Amino acid sequence: MKNLFLLLILGASTTFMPAQTARVQVIHNSADAAAEIVDVYLGATLLLPNFEFRTASAFIDAPAGTPIDVSVAPPNSTSVADAIYTETATLDIGATYIVVVDGNISSTGYALPDSFGYEVYEMGREVATSSTNTDVLVHHGATDAPSVDVVENGVNNPGVLLVNDLSYSEFQGYLELPTDDYILQVRDASGTVGVAAYSAPLSTLSLDGAAIVVVASGFLDPSQNSNGEAFGLFVALPSGGALVELPAANLGVENFDKNALVVYPNPVKNELNIQLSSLEVENLNVRLTDMQGRTISTNVIDTVNATLDVSALASGLYQLVISNGNNVLDTKRLIKN
Repeated sequence: MKNLFLLLILGASTTFMPAQTARVQVIHNSADAAAEIVDVYLGATLLLPNFEFRTASAFIDAPAGTPIDVSVAPPNSTSVADAIYTETATLDIGATYIVVVDGNISSTGYALPDSFGYEVYEMGREVATSSTNTDVLVHHGATDAPSVDVVENGVNNPGVLLVNDLSYSEFQGYLELPTDDYILQVRDASGTVGVAAYSAPLSTLSLDGAAIVVVASGFLDPSQNSNGEAFGLFVALPSGGALVELPAANLGVENFDKNALVVYPNPVKNELNIQLSSLEVENLNVRLTDMQGRTISTNVIDTVNATLDVSALASGLYQLVISNGNNVLDTKRLIKN
């Protein structure tokens, strides 16, 4: 089913549109300069001339249930004979696809050469499941970036883990978020060190009821990648067009040793012990949330050793959030037995 440009057929004319179709959107996220602009062919017919990096197609009906030859050529090509990549795709009838093209087509000059490829999300959405939500599909498409967590670090709901251990080429399934303006903090795989932060103004952009794709794009270290485009988070809208860059925000968090906060036992049954080190413990806020971000309890602690009574909690997965004012210092995931 996977095909590097299986949904680049979305620009196809009705000549190619049989009665049986699928819905498709493609996002061009290959930061290699050699693939910055491409031509796309269906058979011998040029369908998408000059398809640019950090551009998305709209959702379009595409032929389904039958094999389709799709070819990619350099821009301003003269015919399909100029193609540098050809694949055959078969789409499932009635399905909706998000396809993100990532990686480097060049064999040298990049930290991860010859990694040109695609990832397919086969349960795509064109609208949110609720008119008051924005459904967000997250894709890690930065070749030289490590696995990351993404945490909501805004004033209203700080410390909620949205994305957990997402690695290059992977998708995080749709997040069904109340439409609001968020601050997103990207952390390293330990979940304790802030790497970067971005504003995600879903409300300001009037994305009520929309389903969008947030893509990690570009290079953390352009100097090791032919001085290519720098890392950032970009949004693909269902209507297509140029990806929308999320603006950088104040990181708003210190970088702490991963052992600064210790909680035990975990799993916990009745009493949770909190041990703090390397932190200023005066009037720290301790907030317990469920995995939907709903606050279960809040406490203020001013000692290096504290105990929380969790005996009344239902069994399940929770988060403990330690903050100082609006700055989230650390989070821990808990299992309640």
